[in-house]
Amino acid sequence: MKKDYERRKLKFLVFSALFAALTAAVSPIKIPLGFTPVPITLQTLVVLLSGAMLGPYYGALAMILYVVVGALGLPVFAGGGSGIGALLGPTGGYLFSYFIAAFFIGKIVEMRKKPKYMDYVIAMAVGTIIIYALGAAQGMLVTGLSTTAIIIGWVLPFIIGDTIKLLIAAYIAKNVDLQKYIR
Repeated sequence: MKKDYERRKLKFLVFSALFAALTAAVSPIKIPLGFTPVPITLQTLVVLLSGAMLGPYYGALAMILYVVVGALGLPVFAGGGSGIGALLGPTGGYLFSYFIAAFFIGKIVEMRKKPKYMDYVIAMAVGTIIIYALGAAQGMLVTGLSTTAIIIGWVLPFIIGDTIKLLIAAYIAKNVDLQKYIR
């Protein structure tokens, strides 16, 4: 029994590392908007998936690994960014939000015995709100912009794209049984 638990735990750790690597792999895909330092990326899609598919603890661990690797200097943040400067810069709040969002997404999904598609959508909407809130908060602190300016320039332009990402992520999480590979 203990061997099964240890093997399952190891598999979760491997999948956490894989999700961290996947987040890094999509980070070069960056569409700058010009009027905001916040680019359009696919990283948030992986954040949503990590929480929903790995659960709260391993999903958060995946994002912690991703942020630590970037903080240590590997160019894994959007567009090849890295280092402490990226974490302390105007968009660093988004990076810090990743593991918190993944944790809450995982907790919300975990609360349902057999989650339905809308359960994933709701969990991921909560995760997206966490990402926006922490990203915008650090943006206001670092840039001195007003709440209104942050909402107009850093949140509103992303709502449609992030809604599409969360609907896609919810579909994937609902239909891909990652647990069968971990069992």
